[in-house]
Amino acid sequence: MAWPTEALWLLTGSAAFAAGVLNAIAGGGSFLTFPALVFAGVPPLAANATSAIAVSPGYLGSTWGFRSELQALPRSLLQREVVVAATGGLLGAGLLLVTPAQVFAGLVPWLLLLATALFAAGPMLAQRQSGQGQPAWRLPGLMVVAIYGGYFNGGLGILLMALYTLTGESRLHTVNALKNLNSFVLSLLSVLAFALAGAIVWPQALWMMVLATAGGWAGARLAKRLPGAWVRRLVIVTGLVMSAVFFTRL
Repeated sequence: MAWPTEALWLLTGSAAFAAGVLNAIAGGGSFLTFPALVFAGVPPLAANATSAIAVSPGYLGSTWGFRSELQALPRSLLQREVVVAATGGLLGAGLLLVTPAQVFAGLVPWLLLLATALFAAGPMLAQRQSGQGQPAWRLPGLMVVAIYGGYFNGGLGILLMALYTLTGESRLHTVNALKNLNSFVLSLLSVLAFALAGAIVWPQALWMMVLATAGGWAGARLAKRLPGAWVRRLVIVTGLVMSAVFFTRL
């Protein structure tokens, strides 16, 4: 039975708003937008590209919601990280367009599980290196994660939160702010490659971009009101669920 067109638009729009909220808090919004697009009749490859561009503005909304945390950080730090994230996003998108995804797809659940474990252990590890400043591998680590995000967006938020937790960011709202800023930068540039390749279904993409942005702003406000321990548990649970989903696809 074919679903009414209005119902499919409502489905994709609701998924985009919820994805914006989830990405602002923990990450994993693509697991809502991609299935919604496939259910709406978009072919899987086009659904992947459309999902990527649909959730990317949501990062802008959530970044704006965390603007006070970003303003408290050194401008030079933000500039360096934005450049690294942008470069990594472009490299990852280039890899996606020239290499088969089957081999990398086999690594995805293991990467997500590792990132979740690192995030869970982050406070203990960060405490051990307190007073030592930011480790030298922070920017190289961001480059690796940005390449991953440009190639495959799923679980990007978990990886970024794990990276920042392990490199000494003890304030969870600051971790979330950096995660959202760099996710927006690298996603914006990586989806440009998808657009140039003609892989995006624009009517659904534009509709979902608006609602994902609103969801990202709402999610940022919600994340700042929730106790830090609750947000941390939500991130860990989200990472475990995403890992399980990808393991079932192997």
